[in-house]
Amino acid sequence: MFERFTDRARRVVVLAQDEARLLNHNYIGTEHILLGLIHEAEGVGAKALEALGVTLDAVREQVRDIIGEGNQTPSGHIPFTPRAKKVLELSLREALQLGHNYIGTEHILLGLLREGEGTAVKVLSRLKAEPSAVRQEVIERLSGYQGKEPANAGGPAEGQPAGSLVLDQFGRNLTQAARDGKLDPVIGRDHEAERVMQVLSRRTKNNPVLIGEPGVGKSAVVEGLAQSVVAGDVPETLKDKQIYTLDLGSLVAGSRYRGDFEERLKKVLKEIRTRGDIILFIDEIHTLVGAGAAEGAIDAASILKPMLARGELQTIGATTLEEYRKHIEKDAALERRFQPIQVDEPSVTHTVEILKGLRDRHEAHHRVTITDAALVAAANLADRYVNDRFLPDKAIDLIDEAGARLRIRRLTAPPELKEFDARIEETRKKKEEAIDGQDFERAARLRDDEARLTEARAEKDRVWKSGRLDEAVQLDEEHVAEILTMSTGVPVGKLSEN
Repeated sequence: MFERFTDRARRVVVLAQDEARLLNHNYIGTEHILLGLIHEAEGVGAKALEALGVTLDAVREQVRDIIGEGNQTPSGHIPFTPRAKKVLELSLREALQLGHNYIGTEHILLGLLREGEGTAVKVLSRLKAEPSAVRQEVIERLSGYQGKEPANAGGPAEGQPAGSLVLDQFGRNLTQAARDGKLDPVIGRDHEAERVMQVLSRRTKNNPVLIGEPGVGKSAVVEGLAQSVVAGDVPETLKDKQIYTLDLGSLVAGSRYRGDFEERLKKVLKEIRTRGDIILFIDEIHTLVGAGAAEGAIDAASILKPMLARGELQTIGATTLEEYRKHIEKDAALERRFQPIQVDEPSVTHTVEILKGLRDRHEAHHRVTITDAALVAAANLADRYVNDRFLPDKAIDLIDEAGARLRIRRLTAPPELKEFDARIEETRKKKEEAIDGQDFERAARLRDDEARLTEARAEKDRVWKSGRLDEAVQLDEEHVAEILTMSTGVPVGKLSEN
């Protein structure tokens, strides 16, 4: 059954396990599946619940109120309850009844509702989201219904994107991600961004394709455009546009029968044509040629070409020069629909500026302070010693991995805590042996010893966490050099001298 699950549906199952651990529950029930659905955030199921005002914090609070928390975090595999297993089986039935050959987050939510007796349904009822209303919301989203006449019949509320079921299933809304602050800042790509806006504003051949080596920042240019749309720093022709990435892998995945892929892609294209406010971003656009082409089927490029020719579809592509020549230039009808834009590798100086723009994100994630010298060293050392990759990607990786290494060192428990754990475990075993031997006086002494050791360990743990974990460790050029040495084998001393 799991082979039919979409990536998001699989992520829901993983997140359900995480939620169970968070609550110290040694099982995965319907309530954890509900938490996983909301935690996933991007799926149709989460969007439907969000529309009804159901939030992650509110559900967690209700679960704690109804069930409470466990005593200790479970280790290893956490099993599904029979009721949770039934929900997953019902999700397959819901998918088949709707004529879908995949199981998405919406089908899991419908399975929860159909099961009808688990904690998840009780939680939803407490939050005034009755099962019938939730089901209606999901069905409306599956049919593309977004409400007959919104308050402003001309479109979505200002600053808010219109919902998109099919594209949310097979892609990601970059404009919404920019609005939510989930995209990294883009530094020094103004020229490329301006060229993209110019091409998008053309009457014909208005589909830019960004051409450059892997890691030079092609996707970043598009993310920068999404941020500009949100900020309003774009021409009138691009205002209120929604930029969606299209994941061809998700479109192809699970298309077992001839025609499945074409049907999915045509649904995506129909929604784009109906909406009229979507710009599609396809990374690795050369994969369009041949994508989904089984025996007797046509590939994605052949399906897209007529829409591109009629101007019904605006697309931004990204690929390398080699792949562009190999796949797209060969197809003259496809090639003449696109306008190439070269994205060059940035200089070392430009890379340092990019790293400075990303510094806050890395510092917050790794809980370190990154010096200017570390950024300069990352750019220079990556440029000099990492020859099989390109700036700024290889320099960003050095900073990111150096931060991760420092964080791991800081988060690794000191040996004293492990010694305490061993002594507590040994004392506990002796206590159990004493109880089995009916030596209750010795068992009582060992119980007191165990309590003292546990208290001492808790104090040691508190001191360690309040000290080591709260201090901001400084990441300097030596840490960057260490990471480069690990990956290239060039001695740190030689790197420092150079």
